[in-house]
Amino acid sequence: MKQRGRHRRRRRGRVLRGFLAGTALALTAAATMISASQATVSDGPGALEPLTSSADTAALRLTEETVPQASLDRLAAEMGPAVGVGEALSAAGRSLRGAAGCTEGERDALPVAPTATRAYCWNTDDTAGWEPGAVTTSGDADEDGRWGAHRVIVSGWSRDSGPVADRGLARVAFVDADDPARLSYTWALLAVPVDGGRDYRGLVSRVSGMVWYQDKLLVTAGDGDRSALYVYDVDRIHRATASGSAVGRVPGGWSAHGAPYVLPAVASYRPAGGSGAPRPATVSLDRSTAPDTLVAGEWTLDDGDRGARLWRYAFDTAPGRAGLLAAGPAGRVGVTQAYRTGASGVRGVLSHEDGWYVSRSGAEDRRGTLWRQDADGARAAHCGADDSRDCWSPRTESLSYWAQTGEVWTQSGRMLFALPLASIDRSAE
Repeated sequence: MKQRGRHRRRRRGRVLRGFLAGTALALTAAATMISASQATVSDGPGALEPLTSSADTAALRLTEETVPQASLDRLAAEMGPAVGVGEALSAAGRSLRGAAGCTEGERDALPVAPTATRAYCWNTDDTAGWEPGAVTTSGDADEDGRWGAHRVIVSGWSRDSGPVADRGLARVAFVDADDPARLSYTWALLAVPVDGGRDYRGLVSRVSGMVWYQDKLLVTAGDGDRSALYVYDVDRIHRATASGSAVGRVPGGWSAHGAPYVLPAVASYRPAGGSGAPRPATVSLDRSTAPDTLVAGEWTLDDGDRGARLWRYAFDTAPGRAGLLAAGPAGRVGVTQAYRTGASGVRGVLSHEDGWYVSRSGAEDRRGTLWRQDADGARAAHCGADDSRDCWSPRTESLSYWAQTGEVWTQSGRMLFALPLASIDRSAE
């Protein structure tokens, strides 16, 4: 469990030397070239457009709903004592491969420019049939970049094949990142308590957005769910006691679809803006605001003519509200800032200081684009003599800034990777 008293506010942007420090990865010659078909430069999305009308901001509101404490207590009594992140990491028996051990096809998911400084690939035997999604880290969770004694990465995945009943199930990998030369991990299924805490169901979501803030993990919900975000308490990780593909109570114990651990939701946020209100499809944390804020963005069609809305919610600073959004009467959560970007096909969004970073997926087999926007305009990370903007990874559904190392973490395909935020800024100059 997190020892809160030992932490204090640190100077923003401080870089911890010695952790994840390294030079850029050497990519293959094929990955450093952009084909002629990728060299087309299209018009940029322009400056961010502020959304200030009450109609615009009201559509983005959320309503908080907590899982009754009695339900959580009943579930804990049935499943046994909860464990914390540190204890779960002690069972992290699987290892990610370093970039040198990844196949050329796997490394194709890395950006051409700016280049990754850290890159790892997931094992195919326990990720086959699962789709990668969002990434968050202990750099989000606490300003010293650690959770307890550990540096941790959390990677989200959703089931995209197999029996129909299993599709959409969501799980996260808790990755021990203490040794950057050897990242190890363990799995936890994301669940939602049902029947007054007598059982749980699996969360059905693509996990396209996820933020770990203080002791809470906020995760985007699936399109078919009445909620927009689910909240998990990382001090409430329970052991699964039965193997197999079932989810929930089974004869003789509790099953988590093969994962050794399960996380039951403790709260959720549902859209309050009425029919057609946008749902957060990607989220990230911004510690450069006061108070810290949850940044959100909607997805739009890759080839559409409508840009995405980007907005933020403040985290609560009241006692007993750690990791929850600032809510008013009736649990209503309002936005503190909202914009529209001219970019379509938005997948990941990050805000830091005066810049907003928006990743766009690549059409068909083309690479994606990474834009830096503000109130004055937009600039894209670029590469090649022709100044191509199609330099980014083909598909990154989230961007997470680890302030203590100055790096942005994300994943695409089977690659988990990081690169300095400063290198993105330089590439976009």
